[in-house]
Amino acid sequence: MNKLTAFFLLLLLSFSGLAQTEKPKLIVGIVVDQMKQEYAWRFKDHFGEKGFNRFFQEGFVAKNAHYNYATTNTGPGHASIYTGTTPSQHGIVNNSWHSRALKGSLYCAYDSTVRAVGGSLRAGRISPANLYASTITDELKMFTQQRGKVIAMSIKDRGSALPGGHLSDGSYWYDSQTGNFMTSTYYMDELPDWVKSFNDKKLPDQYLSQTWNTFLPIESYVESGEDNSAYERGFRGKETPTFPYNLADLRSQNGNYGMLPSTPWGNTILADLAIASIEAEGLGSDKITDFLAVSFSSPDYIGHNFGPQSKEVQDNYVRLDRELERLFNYLDETVGEGEYTVFLSADHAVAENSKRMEDLKYRVKNLNNRNFSSYIKESVAAKYGEGDWMEVSGGYDLFLNHDLVKEKGMDLYEMQLFVAQEAMKFEGVYIALTGTDLIRNYYGDGIKGLIQNAYHPDQSGDVKLVLDPAWQIGGNKGTGHGNAWTYDTHIPIMFYGSGIEKGTTLRKLAITDIAPTISMLMEMRLPNAASGTPVHEALK
Repeated sequence: MNKLTAFFLLLLLSFSGLAQTEKPKLIVGIVVDQMKQEYAWRFKDHFGEKGFNRFFQEGFVAKNAHYNYATTNTGPGHASIYTGTTPSQHGIVNNSWHSRALKGSLYCAYDSTVRAVGGSLRAGRISPANLYASTITDELKMFTQQRGKVIAMSIKDRGSALPGGHLSDGSYWYDSQTGNFMTSTYYMDELPDWVKSFNDKKLPDQYLSQTWNTFLPIESYVESGEDNSAYERGFRGKETPTFPYNLADLRSQNGNYGMLPSTPWGNTILADLAIASIEAEGLGSDKITDFLAVSFSSPDYIGHNFGPQSKEVQDNYVRLDRELERLFNYLDETVGEGEYTVFLSADHAVAENSKRMEDLKYRVKNLNNRNFSSYIKESVAAKYGEGDWMEVSGGYDLFLNHDLVKEKGMDLYEMQLFVAQEAMKFEGVYIALTGTDLIRNYYGDGIKGLIQNAYHPDQSGDVKLVLDPAWQIGGNKGTGHGNAWTYDTHIPIMFYGSGIEKGTTLRKLAITDIAPTISMLMEMRLPNAASGTPVHEALK
């Protein structure tokens, strides 16, 4: 063999090696419920070395990532992250929505055909049956010929069922009635021994016997507001929303086991379960890629209760950072540092407390949904005569009674236009679009485009609306989310680990870009309705 032949043979082998780059042994998808993008930077000085800072120091961080649709809530958020598309295609338009077929509300993860396994009966009718699109976890199962394992877990059932997808080997959620993690017959007929053993430890009782005080000295939490704020809700049984919280004294008045998710120990017990699953299921123990989906729900419970400027929210993130560090250190020891890939994002962000904003001289109030609903009903009756014209007359989706509209020979589109026009006369409503127009037209970017991306022909209403900036439907304590403005859409997207390039981007990314990025990393097909674009600069 001459030198030239040997050179070209070596070159060929080099390219062959590049094409056959080893894939991560484990992909870990982390969703933090109600995490504003700014939290990662606002609280950064209080983080440890190996939690969130792994992404900053070793990974790829997007600073300008957003939800690209209007209904920013937990169900659609998880579905969008894992399908790579918006509610307009995956069908999870909200946490719950009005079903014309059922003539009532349909929960996003509800499945009447399945039963509880390992928990209370009411908490067991859960599956991904309402999800129209495939998930990145489904595609991994198909790609590996079912050999790669998919395990999903969350405090909330929807934070487990939707990420786990249709082919999950085990999706588990917390039962607030029993304090156990459970599943449904969609996945299995009996809990695995390792989950039974985990439940037998009775960790909720241990965690709820503690006192919640700040992890670091409270005076160091200068990035959050006063501890005793008029805009915070707090716990029943304690006069002020202030540290410390004696959980043993408060649990009986705050749902007993149901109190755990409203404390940082909801994150702790989920990290415990994640570590137990890695060991018991052997995740990342061979060359066939597995997937662990972990959704931390407690930040949402705490955020709703106390609001984004609270000491409680800041302390929760300081503590969550340590739980992430514990999980990542365990992955280093078991799977191997550099052998796994992690992404972290949020299912939505959150608004400021509307009453607080009003007191700060912003032009904002809380929308009174009862008054709005009555106004819509009265307006329609005055125009078209008495009758049950509206199936749903409040909230962000308004539903006309199609049966009555047809019976009376009315023009549906004309009635939709009237309802939309009347809705926009009500103080606090920014815009209202008809379902017919959302199907017929293309709105591109901007608020109209975000509404269109949130609209599904089978699940959404005749009229879909967005409130003015900073307006919410709700009370004066705590806060909420679900609108189309940047405070609800701006979330973190972070990657680190095997196959990830170190870096930062200010380029505007969409939540739907995560799943295509993982597809490209794995060199496998996209989820079947994916509309996002791979974050090419994040990949080596």
